[in-house]
This record gives sequence, C-alpha cells and structure tokens, in this order.
Amino acid sequence: MSRLASDDKQRKGLRERKKAKAMAEVQKHALRLFREQGYKATTVEQIAEAAEISYSTFFRYFTSKEDVLMVDNYDPVLIAAFEEQPPSLHPVQALKNAMVAGLAEMSDEELVTMRERNELIMSVPELRASSMNNMTQMIQLLSEMISKRTGRDASDITVRSLAGAVMGINISVMEYYAQHPEADFAALLNESLSQLDQGFDL
Repeated sequence: MSRLASDDKQRKGLRERKKAKAMAEVQKHALRLFREQGYKATTVEQIAEAAEISYSTFFRYFTSKEDVLMVDNYDPVLIAAFEEQPPSLHPVQALKNAMVAGLAEMSDEELVTMRERNELIMSVPELRASSMNNMTQMIQLLSEMISKRTGRDASDITVRSLAGAVMGINISVMEYYAQHPEADFAALLNESLSQLDQGFDL
C-alpha cells in the first residue's frame, strides 16, 4: 500500500471514529431519557435537545428513535480494523483482533452506554423483536468481510456459518456483560472468540 493510500485510510478511520463517538453521545442522552421517562414517552425532539443538537442533525445519524438503540455506530471502525489485519491470519483471529482493538479505543462511558443500550433492547418487547433484523444485517456484514478476505462467496454456507458463530458469541458476551457490569467486556470477547478459533475445549 502506498503512503498516500495509507494516509487516506488513516484519515477515513479518524472520521469514522469521530462520527461513532458523536453517535454514542446522542445514545447516552437518549438512554438517560428512556430511564427517566420510559422509552415510549420519549421523543426525538427531547433527545436532540438533551444532546444539544438540532432536530435535523439527529437524522444525520439515525433514521428514528428506535435506530438510536438498533444502529451499531462502530461498524465502520470494525471494518477498518479488520482490513488492517495481516492477510495470513484466519478470519476468526482477524475478527477477534479487530473487535478487541475497537473496544480498546472506547471510553468507560462508551462501554457503559453500550451495556445500557443492550439492557433496554432486551427489556422492551418491540425492541427485542427489531433486534433480530439487526442481527441478520450484522451477519450479512460479517459474511461480506470474511468473503473479501477469503475469496469465497458471501452466500457460501461456511462463510455464513462462521459469521453466525461470531455474532452468536458477541450476543452471548453482551448478555453476560449486561448481568455482570463489573466484568471486562474486551477480555470476555477476546477469550470467547479465542475458544471459537481453538474449537471450544469442553
């Protein structure tokens, strides 16, 4: 990769991180309002006012109130970190490194926001149902990332199964973290993905 291309990639990665942090800030205020007023009683206008952004700026980041909880604003950061992994690594190792690297850049406050967002999704029936669609989209994203790395089609059952396994581990770790906030989320994810890579010695 040329130095020019590398610099452009770094600038793009920085922009994505800044956007992700801005979105996380809106999510933080939304979660506070959801706790205080309830999810259904909270409006987009109230979220925008609490986050000190305009109504139109809110829609630069999210398409709806539900999106505040459903959208994972760190997907572009994950993709960039994944693409930076050495080609020699197995896709599971590359995904593990990318996910852990992304978590290392998150503040404690951002991690708390992530946990609280997950708790709310699990507690509101309509949000829990919507999360299934979000999971399917994430499996598709992971499949495309693995496909690009391996040269296999994204619809290949092995690729899809691997993407589904990684997604399943992520969900399991997030649910555990929601119940054990004192745990180290990055360490749990790293350990669980390492077990997947090694075949789960049970």
